[in-house]
Amino acid sequence: MIAIVDYGLGNIAAFVNVYNRANIKVTVAKSSDELKSASRLILPGVGHFDHAMELLQRSGMRDTLDRLVLGDKVPVIGICVGMQILARRSEEGALPGLGWIDADVRAFSSWEAARDMPLPHMGWNDVRPRGADPLFNGLERDARFYFLHSYYVGCDRQDDVLATCDYGAEFSCAIRHANVYGVQFHPEKSHSFGNRLLKNFAEL
Repeated sequence: MIAIVDYGLGNIAAFVNVYNRANIKVTVAKSSDELKSASRLILPGVGHFDHAMELLQRSGMRDTLDRLVLGDKVPVIGICVGMQILARRSEEGALPGLGWIDADVRAFSSWEAARDMPLPHMGWNDVRPRGADPLFNGLERDARFYFLHSYYVGCDRQDDVLATCDYGAEFSCAIRHANVYGVQFHPEKSHSFGNRLLKNFAEL
């Protein structure tokens, strides 16, 4: 069962619709009890890093999520700000992130290579997988996804960078370490490309 973590952020209904159309079982989890039977987790998010962390802490699901992801190794994918809070910290805020992956979130505006680019990075852009991974099955070439963000995730280990995108310079737009995945783009807004990626995640 795929559980979409509903802690108050993200377009939950769009993910539900994608999976319902594909006849894949999905549930919306608003409490720890509703997470317990999850075999996959989707952590959506939009807006500000600290606001996302505050809402997640208030939801009462943080400890259960840590146990499922770090202890039971349940696959999880963070989407947009949901990807950013997988990291240790962000230049956008002061609160610590989940720390599930060794990475920090940085501002395009503080990166010389992208400093003159319009912000936010908004619209469709090409995504290039760096190697074979089941999340990108069928998306190895010509995949385009919808973006809306002003911050990007910088991984300590280049092996954790799953795919890249160009915006002034190359940045990591998809990451993975063990069972922890993240994508900066919005698959739920990316039509057939996003539908394929979400279906791939269900089949990991």
